[in-house]
Formats: sequence, C-alpha cells, structure tokens
Amino acid sequence: MLFSEIYGSYFNVVAKVLEKAVQGNLTEKEINNIVLEKAFGESILNIPNALKNGNWKLINSNMETPLNNAPEMPLTLLQKQWLKALLSDPRIMLFNPSAEGLENIEPLYDTNIIKYFDRYSDGDDFKNPEYIHSFQAILESLKRNKKLKMKYTGKKWKRKEFICSPVKLEYSSKDDKFRLKAIAYQKLFTLNLSKIESCEITEFEINDDIKKYENDVETIVLELKDERNSLERVMLHFSHLEKEAERLDDKHYRITLRYDKDDETEILIRILSFGPMIKVISPESFINQLKKRIYKQESCGV
Repeated sequence: MLFSEIYGSYFNVVAKVLEKAVQGNLTEKEINNIVLEKAFGESILNIPNALKNGNWKLINSNMETPLNNAPEMPLTLLQKQWLKALLSDPRIMLFNPSAEGLENIEPLYDTNIIKYFDRYSDGDDFKNPEYIHSFQAILESLKRNKKLKMKYTGKKWKRKEFICSPVKLEYSSKDDKFRLKAIAYQKLFTLNLSKIESCEITEFEINDDIKKYENDVETIVLELKDERNSLERVMLHFSHLEKEAERLDDKHYRITLRYDKDDETEILIRILSFGPMIKVISPESFINQLKKRIYKQESCGV
C-alpha cells in the first residue's frame, strides 16, 4: 500500500470529529453529518458506533475528548510524490488542478510505464490545445449554468454549428474518451469531445428543462448476506456509485445504489456475479430483467 491507514479517509473523518470535540460543540448528530459528508456510504455503519461506545477511546459519553489540540494530518513525502505523479496524467490536467506545494517534489513514477491491455488504442488526444480549450469551456459552463455555442463534426463528417445546454461530462475507461451529454433541438445528445471543433460559453442561462435529463438516474435496493466477505466485495465493486448502507442485523444489510440508466446492463451483470449473497428488493422492473437473464442463461446451458 502506498499510504499508511493513518492518513486514509476514515482517519481524516475521525480527525474532523475530534476537531469538533476539542472545540466543545460535538453532538451525535454532528458525528453522523461529518461521516455522511466526508466518508464512504457504508462508514455510517461503523464509525459513529465505534466512537460512541468507547471502543476507540477518543470521546466519552458526554461527547468530550481527552485531546487538548485538534489532530493534524500533514501529507507524507510519499503522498506528495504520488500526487506529483498523478499530475503528469494529461486527463487529470484537463481539470487544471493546483500543484502548489509540490514544486520541488519528484514524481513517484513515470506514467508512461503503465500499459493498458483492456482498452482501445484510439483514445482522445488530451494534450491537444483545442481539446483542452473545449474541455475547460464545458467545465466552466457547467459551473456557471451557461449554454455553449459549438461547431461539431457529426456522422458522415457533417459539420454542424449549434447552441446546446450541457448536462454532464462522462469518461469511458474502456474507450479512453470523454463525452458530453447535452441538450440541443429539444433532444439529449451524446457528443464526443474529440469531434468538437470549437466551443465557447454564451451568456444564455440553461433553463429548467435540463432537470428532466439530469435526473436520468435509477435506484436499486439490495439485501445482502455478509458471508465470505461479501459486504466488503460489494462495496468495492460499487465504490464508484452513490450508495447508502443500513445494518439490519449481524449478518444482513440493506444497500441502496444509484446509477445511470445507460449502465443498467453492467450493474445487472455485476449483481448476478454475487449469486445468493444478494437479493434485489426493488424495483420490480430490475427484478424482471434479472429473471429474464437467468432464464436465458439456463436455456443456453450456461
């Protein structure tokens, strides 16, 4: 592991809780709020209880701590070297991150040593100045809630010029490409950033019609039996999704996942891979899809 657990997410969350305790204004509600805001979805199952029941001996029943000063979490040299290596990734540099404090740090590794075997080789040219300009214009328009004016080369190399309302940026690891979900001509389009010839922010505000496209998110509720480390494996498999976890008893958990409708097939396949450890509670439409896929596999002798 590159980093000590002391500097991990869970310890940063506890440090924030202790900071509030040192200030003398810590409550149970405040603990829960900090965990929900700064930790992973499943952390609400463990961190508050471990703090309140005295297992970690960091705060007492009166929400007081024996510490006199708030804990500090400085970055180690190894962490700084790793961050400097990440900043050499052209995809990360598209977001124009700050390198303050890393000026004299040598990167931990050269990103050119990483070889990908499970992705296409015709990914976007992330170092192209025009590509960078378009990407950052899109980011700014999303932040400012402004429409975009762009020239785009579509199918059969037809060039189009139009004004659109950006919805969200997506990255495909398999294709190594960024795509933009945008509304134009009252329809939702998926645009490849590599095909954008020019992109400028307008002064036109994005209207409320975008909300029905922003909310194209599905919710699925699972019941999980924690055997053979299944809880940890599920949390790892779905770490990229927004989720909530609730302990039902010592062995069972209810997990709520939210995912993009376009990713439904992949989510379905992943859930099937856990076999009897997971039961889908809702929605009924997802359950029916699971049944159809299982029946199809049985008929094919899979």
